[in-house]
Amino acid sequence: MTHSMFARAARAARVTLIALAAAGALGSTLLLEGCGQQPPTFSNLDITGNTQFGKDFSLPDSSGKMRSLADFKDKVVVLFFGYTHCPDVCPTTMAELSQALQQLGPDAAKRVQVLFVSVDPERDSAAILGQYVSAFNPTFIALRPANEEQLKQITKDFRVYYAKVPGTTPDSYTMDHTAASYVFDTTGKLRLFARDGQGVTPWLHDLKILLDAND
Repeated sequence: MTHSMFARAARAARVTLIALAAAGALGSTLLLEGCGQQPPTFSNLDITGNTQFGKDFSLPDSSGKMRSLADFKDKVVVLFFGYTHCPDVCPTTMAELSQALQQLGPDAAKRVQVLFVSVDPERDSAAILGQYVSAFNPTFIALRPANEEQLKQITKDFRVYYAKVPGTTPDSYTMDHTAASYVFDTTGKLRLFARDGQGVTPWLHDLKILLDAND
């Protein structure tokens, strides 16, 4: 599958997620309207209340320390799936997130944690991952599944597709994967499904909403 085919598959996955999200988000929307409050208008897909996706995770970071949502209490958490050999979508999204944090300002940026989950731990060693994420932003943290079982579990929990696409040599393969991130609010609730490569503005808009909600 070419990268353009992967992009089309990602768009198709987003359509599916919209349908899934409709039922899950409806309850929270009606509750807000019943209280006389208007639900926030996000740029990305609001999946608040959807039960189709994982609510937590437990993976080692690039230093070997186990990480879960509890480690990032009171922070907005962006859970981003990708791999370091990705030619375009992954580095573009990482750069966009870094720019969004810069535009938020230092105080607000401290309340956002970006987590990069590798779908290619075979090539993405702990050292490589640590260097990769810090090159975009020193606050970013890499998570590396220690084995295939951990990778299968987290991708199953968050409905993330991944598959190896052979290259001309054994080491030149690419990874097709769901081009999306998941965003948790400062209380640890899953709120957004964010498409990758969307630009800085949507990230900035939605992060501000989630941060302001707890001010």
